[in-house]
Amino acid sequence: MASFLSRSAIRVATQTPRLAFPRATASPTVLSCSSRAQRSLSRRFLATSSSLPSEQPRIRLGLEAPNFQAKTTHGDIDFHTWLGGSWAILFSHPADFTPVCTTELGAFARLAPDFARRGVKLIGLSANDLPSHERWIADINEVSSTDLQFPIIADADRHVAFLYDMVDAQDLSNIDEKGIAFTIRSVFVIDPQKKIRLTMMYPASTGRNTAEVLRVVDSLQEVDKKGIATPIDWHVGDDVIVPPSVSTEDAKKKFGNVREVKPYLRYTKA
Repeated sequence: MASFLSRSAIRVATQTPRLAFPRATASPTVLSCSSRAQRSLSRRFLATSSSLPSEQPRIRLGLEAPNFQAKTTHGDIDFHTWLGGSWAILFSHPADFTPVCTTELGAFARLAPDFARRGVKLIGLSANDLPSHERWIADINEVSSTDLQFPIIADADRHVAFLYDMVDAQDLSNIDEKGIAFTIRSVFVIDPQKKIRLTMMYPASTGRNTAEVLRVVDSLQEVDKKGIATPIDWHVGDDVIVPPSVSTEDAKKKFGNVREVKPYLRYTKA
C-alpha cells in the first residue's frame, strides 16, 4: 500500500516519544461511593437466588418465551402449558400496594374483555407472595371499580423476573429489605407459537399505556394475517403499508388499489 508520508516524516513520527500523562487517582470519597454501588449491584444480581445463573439471559424478539413454573392467584402453572396456543401478554410490576402498579392493574382489568376478543391471555407478575396479592387485588378492584380476573404470578424470589431480565440495572435504590432487586415495568407480547414478538420496558416511576399495548397486538395480528406492515400511530381501519418485498404489481393483484407515495412507500387498504 502506498504511503502518504515521506520517509523522513515516518522516522520523526516513529521516534517521537509518547507523552506521559499523570495517572488520575480517585479520592477516598469516590472510591467509597463506587464500592457501595458495586456492593449494591452485587446484592441485586447475585443475591436473588443461589439456584439462578450468574448472568441474566438475553431476551430477543423471535425467540421462544422461556418456560417456568410458578405460583399464581389462579394456582400453580407451567407457563408454556398455560399459554397453550393463544396470544398472551406477560407484564411485571415492582411490588404490591404501590400506587402506579395499582392504577395499571386496574386499567388492564378494564381492558381484559378487549384482549379476550382478540384471543389474548393476560398474566401479571409482582414481587410479593400470594397472600399479599390476594389482599392487593381487593384494593385494585375497589380503586378502579373493576373485577380483576387474570392471574398474577407470585415472584417474591425474582426467579421469573431474572429469567425475563425484568431487573433495573440503573436504580440502585430499587431494592427490597433483603437486598433483592425489585422488577421494572416490563411487557412481553407472546404469539401462539410461544415466540416473543414485542417487548416494552418502563422504569418503576412511569406507568404504561394499556391502549398502546392493545394497539400493538392489533398490529401484530394484522401483519400475520395479511402480510403487510403498519405505519406510525396505526389503528384498525387505517391504511397499511405494502412491504418492500412485494412489488407494486403483485400488491395490486393482492390488495387492489395501491397508493404510491415513493417507490418504497406504498399504502393500501388491508
